[in-house]
Amino acid sequence: MPIEQIFVLALIQGITEFLPISSSGHLILIPHVTGWADQGLATDVMVHVGSLCAILVYFWRDVVRLAKGTLQLARLNVTDDGRLALMIAAATVPAIAFGLVLRTSGILDQMRLTELIAWNAIIFGLLMAAADILGPRLKTIGDMRFGPALLIGFAQALALVPGTSRSGVTMTVARALGFRRADAARFSFLLGIPAIAGAGILTALDAAEQGTSIAADAWLAAGLTFLSSLAAIAFLMSLVSRIGLVPFVVYRVILGVVLLVVVNG
Repeated sequence: MPIEQIFVLALIQGITEFLPISSSGHLILIPHVTGWADQGLATDVMVHVGSLCAILVYFWRDVVRLAKGTLQLARLNVTDDGRLALMIAAATVPAIAFGLVLRTSGILDQMRLTELIAWNAIIFGLLMAAADILGPRLKTIGDMRFGPALLIGFAQALALVPGTSRSGVTMTVARALGFRRADAARFSFLLGIPAIAGAGILTALDAAEQGTSIAADAWLAAGLTFLSSLAAIAFLMSLVSRIGLVPFVVYRVILGVVLLVVVNG
């Protein structure tokens, strides 16, 4: 794989995985713009690894607390951190169930239509604007309960539909439920740990079935994705508290329009 393709892929994957701007929309645009061939399953696995490591590093304090809370649960001692770990686990179930349905039915392949992705980028972007502008800003992640966590989890399941954006739709629902912007983003990222790990495992299994090996360029893609993901998370956490999500909404609408022009041009 050309070195420039590795750099572009890692940059796009790292940024769009965590900013609420639809990674699938950008990944569809890349072949149209560059004419590059598919990067292969090994690279897909490794960019997932890079993205996951970025979350674990940036939110390492939360990850440690969640791990300690989980250990306390094993000892039948329910702490606040353990309760949050349970809520994240419960909120992950809808995405797993929906993902298995899409994977076994083959419906997911039929949904990878550029026009559908474009409209999803626009529609879910406008919903994100409404939730961010109109939603109250009172609750912190410490106020999270199982009901809201499950609603956010069901929203995450919708993100399996291309063009929706996992971070975007989960933050939209969290904001609509009254969570502060920074706390909505934080819960979205923590919820992304099992989601991204699961996606990486499934891709790794596909790669193993095909006998795909991890080449040096895939490792390079993982490292670059880690760096771009870390930068994207830091950028979002810094921006979201001060400005909000509206700039991303504007970008999503522009992306959707560009995709519609590409598909109908």
